Amino acid sequence: MKVYVHNRGVILAGKAWEIREKLKQYSRQYVLVKDWIESQNIIK
Repeated sequence: MKVYVHNRGVILAGKAWEIREKLKQYSRQYVLVKDWIESQNIIK
């Protein structure tokens, strides 16, 4: 499972069940994809 977050969006690569689980995990932390992307840009 690979997750690529960049300033224009998110790319998830892996098996369907892995992607579903990862999206559930991130949905508990972030309401919007925009919030997810912005939090990753602060770390870099």
